[in-house]
Amino acid sequence: MKPETQNHLSLTKLFMQNRIITLDEFIIRRQQEHNFATGELTGLLRDIGVAAKIVNREVNKAGLLNILGAVGNENLHGDTVQKLDIYANEKFIECLRNSGECAGIASEENEEFIPLPPLHDKASKYVVVMDPLDGSSNIDVNVSVGTIFGIYRRVSDPSGPVKQEDFLQKGTDLVAAGYVLYGTSTILVYSTGNGVNGFTLDPTIGEFCLSHQNIQIPKRSNYYSLNQGYYLKFDIEMRRYIDHCSDSNMQLRYIGSMVSDIHRILFQGGIFLYPNTRKYPKGKLRLLYECNPIGFVVEQAGGKAITCQLERVLELEPNGLHQRVTVAMGSPEMVDEMKAFVEKYSA
Repeated sequence: MKPETQNHLSLTKLFMQNRIITLDEFIIRRQQEHNFATGELTGLLRDIGVAAKIVNREVNKAGLLNILGAVGNENLHGDTVQKLDIYANEKFIECLRNSGECAGIASEENEEFIPLPPLHDKASKYVVVMDPLDGSSNIDVNVSVGTIFGIYRRVSDPSGPVKQEDFLQKGTDLVAAGYVLYGTSTILVYSTGNGVNGFTLDPTIGEFCLSHQNIQIPKRSNYYSLNQGYYLKFDIEMRRYIDHCSDSNMQLRYIGSMVSDIHRILFQGGIFLYPNTRKYPKGKLRLLYECNPIGFVVEQAGGKAITCQLERVLELEPNGLHQRVTVAMGSPEMVDEMKAFVEKYSA
């Protein structure tokens, strides 16, 4: 090869490494990596990106638009419904409905799943599960919130109506999952089962741009994250592990928004814990809307995600749309360490 040709290829490679790659471009490039690469999953991920931009706009000016605070009622989980919860839920449903790529949606904010009518007689092959605004109680004090989503391929006949069995699938059956963090900058992180990548929203051009490629969670770190105010309500084995964290001079970091806490752990390492308490003996976080999608991302980044009963989260068999579970996820060595404490003290 001629020297000038080698120089040209090197410059081209350098240009490709440094040029801006948008979310849409990245999704299209990666489309062929998936077994069902027909373009439908690509369109679905792009719809989620569009919805995230709309919600981000409203989150950032919520105080000016009178959509802060609660609406005065509770959802089916007993959580106070925030105005932005409703707004985010409606916008994601609207964007997913418009393209025709989604056959149905199960949302933390709705008691039943929402079937979406086919467009132009197109048989949609995918369903979406989501927590439209995780940590929304933090909005009033300007603390980061997020959206969590997971995508499954239908198991029912695509030519017929969507069924509950399409949503009650294990986390191992996810074809894509991720989250959007609405913080000082807005970041969309997702995986289709081949690594984890992050995209930061550039407000000057209105596009999510590739900013974090092939994210790998550190094997361990000095951080642990849980609501330690519930310490006396935890089981003895969990209290012993928390004592160990404190005695080891580990640093407690807890924001109260799963997306925010997991995002930090994804980059800095650590362990996120949400054990069972007396009030929530089966745990509080939802398997379908929170634990499976986030667990999928954590595992794809090299971490581990188990319940406090030491079961792999992604292998749990869902028994209902709003099933609650306990969870421990993050740096693999720290999750293994927590597991050893539970095995030692649970006897």
